[in-house]
Amino acid sequence: MAAVLTVLSSPRRREILRLCWLGAVPAGAIHRSLADVTFGAVSQHLKVLRESGLVDVEVLGRERLYRARRAALGPFRRWLESTWDDALYELKLAAELEAARRGPQQQPHRRTKRPCPSSPTRSSAPS
Repeated sequence: MAAVLTVLSSPRRREILRLCWLGAVPAGAIHRSLADVTFGAVSQHLKVLRESGLVDVEVLGRERLYRARRAALGPFRRWLESTWDDALYELKLAAELEAARRGPQQQPHRRTKRPCPSSPTRSSAPS
């Protein structure tokens, strides 16, 4: 179950599962649905999903069709279906995808007060 949870931790993989939940979907259609992701990235996500047993792939000529394996999700199946039915799902997904696209954010640098350097002491006047 921990492996499934790790795979589902990616918002893109959850979205790919949603896209192929109701039936077989070509990889190209999945790519077109995720406009800000390269085909190579979609292919890598599909490979992870396939290797974890969460999707099946059917090869028809040059086309690969992906279908979610609902039974393989175990207790996560209901959770996924309930999140997809939620009205806030689209907003949440957009925010997660944007955060994933930008990568980890750096913490803002806080300025610390530094003591002012003391004025250099002047040596006595030249003789």
